[in-house]
Amino acid sequence: MSALPQPANMLTDALRDSLKRAQAQVNDLVLGKPQEVRLAFVALLSDGHLLIEDLPGLGKTTLAHALAATLGLGFQRLQFTSDLLPADIVGVSVYDAQARRFEFHAGPVFANIVLADEINRAPPRTQSALLEAMAEHQVTVDGSTHLLPQPFFVIATQNPVDLAGTYPLPDSQLDRFLLRLTLGYPGAEAERALLTGADRRDLIAKTLPVLSADDVLQLRRAVEEIHASDALIGYVQALLARSRQHPGVRVGLSPRAGLALLRAARAYALLLGRGHVLPEDVQALFAAIAAHRLVAEAEAGNGAALAKSILLAVPVD
Repeated sequence: MSALPQPANMLTDALRDSLKRAQAQVNDLVLGKPQEVRLAFVALLSDGHLLIEDLPGLGKTTLAHALAATLGLGFQRLQFTSDLLPADIVGVSVYDAQARRFEFHAGPVFANIVLADEINRAPPRTQSALLEAMAEHQVTVDGSTHLLPQPFFVIATQNPVDLAGTYPLPDSQLDRFLLRLTLGYPGAEAERALLTGADRRDLIAKTLPVLSADDVLQLRRAVEEIHASDALIGYVQALLARSRQHPGVRVGLSPRAGLALLRAARAYALLLGRGHVLPEDVQALFAAIAAHRLVAEAEAGNGAALAKSILLAVPVD
């Protein structure tokens, strides 16, 4: 029996140390949410995108800013509003009279990290301006295609859809997010530290980057080398199959959701210092990856509850 690969074969000691320090730094800025911070790094290292959904004032934007400051990458923040236009995101072609040609003026989406703040306060037409960028890492304007910088990572925040002035994200948009997480209220100890400590905005402004663009790209390549056994892939496939026939589910998980789950599980294992994926990695991620992709029957409750029910229904061989 061949030995399982070890993460030391894929990463230098310096890069592994930088990754640990990056997580620790974000945890110092976003108090009491270590699992949520780890999931944010999973999205980054999986070459996916992150959706943070919660009530106003619970740290969604703080987490996004903390990640951007720690990564030291090009960063743009877009405040989504009802009057935001697609051209305000991707850019626009402007006619140059002297040169007698149209010149493309890039929009704020041309950054390594794009914070789409309160994305569901803009109408669906504006939300959809991010679809091609998130899926293909490019945008097409007036028939011309423009590549986005690498790495490219979208962090979107949204308020619950029952709040005033919000538009539900369409399923096609939701599917572009590798995972969705909620922060919730902080614990008593973390909340007291927030109340008595320095302002988070001041701390983030003083934060120095720990990782670079090259580091992130190297970490993403390392994720691809994390071993997933045939049995582990069979477990993922069983979860997909169960989601399509589970009581209360109208539309189950697609093969693309399965690929996302495997990719994220590899990143999760890397963050824990392993060179192979365990079923526990899949279980830790399943709700965050599946809940926003499952379409429930009207009386079946929400996607998170269904995701947990599916996990319980599928045994680990």
